[in-house]
Amino acid sequence: MNIGEFNELTVLRFTSVGAYLGDDEDNDVLLPNKYLTDELEIDNKINVFIYRDSEDRVVATTEIPKIEMNGFAYLKVTAVTHFGAFADWGLEKELMIPFKEQNLKLEEGNYYLTHLALDKSTDRVYGSTKTNRYLKECEEEFEPETEVEIMICERTDLGVKAIVNGKYSGLIFKSDISKPLRRGQRTIGYVSKVREDGKIDVRLDKVGLDKVLNSVDQILEKLRVDGEIPLSDKSDPDDIRELLGMSKKTFKQAIGKLYKQRLIQLGDGKVTLIQ
Repeated sequence: MNIGEFNELTVLRFTSVGAYLGDDEDNDVLLPNKYLTDELEIDNKINVFIYRDSEDRVVATTEIPKIEMNGFAYLKVTAVTHFGAFADWGLEKELMIPFKEQNLKLEEGNYYLTHLALDKSTDRVYGSTKTNRYLKECEEEFEPETEVEIMICERTDLGVKAIVNGKYSGLIFKSDISKPLRRGQRTIGYVSKVREDGKIDVRLDKVGLDKVLNSVDQILEKLRVDGEIPLSDKSDPDDIRELLGMSKKTFKQAIGKLYKQRLIQLGDGKVTLIQ
């Protein structure tokens, strides 16, 4: 029976305070009355999250936490005390972030990137905002364009930080950002390369022929309506994203293709359709 994780357990018996659930090793745990349903019967299998309640008792819940064991999420700090900070992680008992696990002074009401860990000596879960220590150096050999899961983190001068596949540090360069992003957002990305320091460069879109052709069609359609687009290969990436919803790199590839086909004219900070 794993603390801080979902466990599939069997209903053993019902009592006045709830149902007792058991695993294959004769361990049992209480699922309080407020989580019971009328359909639940003895010998039923049920998936529950196991953790310690405010009285340090091991209990089960059907509530779904906002963060998984060894995972990362942006959590809202609800209180700061002399014990540490407490964050809302979706369960009745809030998650404690000890002072020694804080990389900066946490303030009530703010959201912070948090890692969920288990203190094996006490079987208590805790949060940590010292997230870099829990991110691994990537030693996998990803092929370019490999699809990965990413979680969006903080912005930097270079672009946006991301967590790749729940365990690696990644970066999306400004030139590869083709849509609005928000902290904590989970989406799909594509590996550009794995750096020597074990960090991963990620793109939001594949840099394939199909993507360029789609962008060509999009630019042509806008040119047929407006006649010209006030952009060039020197335009700010944010301006390109706002007007066309594509990265600067894709934009340059698309207008390069249109220029070779003699469909557009470039100059004076704009792209013009050749009639």
